[in-house]
Amino acid sequence: MQKKYTTTIVIPNYNGMAFLETCLTSLEVQSYQQFSVLIVDNGSTDGSVEWLRAHESAQIRVIYLTENTGFAAAVNTGIKACGTPYVLLLNNDIRADEHFVEEMVRGISRSKRIFSAASKMIRMYEPELMDSAGDQYTVAGWAFNRGTGRRISHYNRPCRVFSACAGAAIYRRKVFETIGYFDENHFAYLEDIDVGYRARLHGYVNVYVPKAVVWHVGSGTSGSRYNEFKVKLTIRNNIWLNYKNMPDWQLILNAVPVFCGMAVKYVFFARKGLGKAFRQGIKEGFRDREKCRRVRFETIPVRRFLAIEADLIANFAEYAWQILKRKQEM
Repeated sequence: MQKKYTTTIVIPNYNGMAFLETCLTSLEVQSYQQFSVLIVDNGSTDGSVEWLRAHESAQIRVIYLTENTGFAAAVNTGIKACGTPYVLLLNNDIRADEHFVEEMVRGISRSKRIFSAASKMIRMYEPELMDSAGDQYTVAGWAFNRGTGRRISHYNRPCRVFSACAGAAIYRRKVFETIGYFDENHFAYLEDIDVGYRARLHGYVNVYVPKAVVWHVGSGTSGSRYNEFKVKLTIRNNIWLNYKNMPDWQLILNAVPVFCGMAVKYVFFARKGLGKAFRQGIKEGFRDREKCRRVRFETIPVRRFLAIEADLIANFAEYAWQILKRKQEM
């Protein structure tokens, strides 16, 4: 049956029963229906399992994991279980516009060089503001959602981005077999930046598709924007992200801006009472970095590293500009 589909929508779920019905209902009315839905339940204990068992169908399949394996492992399970050319990852706290899947498929099918396409993610409870127009990564080691907190009218043009936000993004499935899947050591956070970075090192591009619109609750699983768990994993994964994707000469080149970036972040989180979690993340990041699988740098042309380095610098300027504009619009 799956052969008639072009796309598999993979939805990782962990204690997200409050969101599932809204998410799945928005998929029922899509203008493009050549897709199936695969939900990977990550050992939920909130009644999700029982609810999902009652809603399985020919188009909605469910994989039940016995424990919370993290976002990366859950989506990898889904990606490996589907056989369609495209896999569309979707958070459970999403409501999709009726043309969302159609625009996602159209966006990624424009070129075989496109690995992923990011959607226009809008804040569910502040629908005049952006949540994400793709992910960017900077020379200071800062990752940020492009456009977050700004008016949605500013982000109506398609463009290239550093990577797609995996909360609502479509991927060319076969490419994972070349570049590797989401890094399960990350558990959660920055795994989408990491896989997008690897795709770029292998010569692929990531794009933003503004006509593919979703509304996103945000922190539907973690429960808050900042907490010890998230801060610790984010800074740890940040260290691994650079170590895996940058050759030694590039790590040395960026050492000063990355150190300054970490110092600024530490002060920020220390003021929120999260300094200990930040320090733990740094410790784990450096201590366990050898567990990471680094990219085979010798197979990659130097010009590709230089192009990415230029983007890292430009993205830092974009980050500063975005903060300035957001303050002016408040």
